[in-house]
Amino acid sequence: MKLSKLDLSNVVAIAHTQGNLQLLLDLGGKELEFLEISLPVEAFEGLQYLNEIVAQAKAKPSFPNSVTMLPVKSPMANAIEYEGRNKILQVEFRHQAVYQYTEVDKKTCQDLHEASSAGKFFNEKFRGKYQYDRIDFDHDC
Repeated sequence: MKLSKLDLSNVVAIAHTQGNLQLLLDLGGKELEFLEISLPVEAFEGLQYLNEIVAQAKAKPSFPNSVTMLPVKSPMANAIEYEGRNKILQVEFRHQAVYQYTEVDKKTCQDLHEASSAGKFFNEKFRGKYQYDRIDFDHDC
């Protein structure tokens, strides 16, 4: 299976009529483009379902813009950030996936950042011990 990154951020609206998927695209500024593609109604339904999934993912807690990702020297992760008020650690892994771990105390976060091997520390202290959610595309991939 080959995965491809999608950026559907310029899709404003979709519809399906008479065997055609219809898309309204925002080209920037005040310019819109109407696109019609011959596709079955299942394509339309799939895009609607995808939209629901994305909307639910956006409803998950995220960090305020003032929190900065701290770079990590590790083959496991690019960066981490910690939001102390809610005790959430966010990890951006090397494969660009971003996960949030809940109920992480500040000391554990500091120990992860200062560990000589972030990957080893993570595997010993995090795997199976904290609840987490994947939050896709919070950072440019």
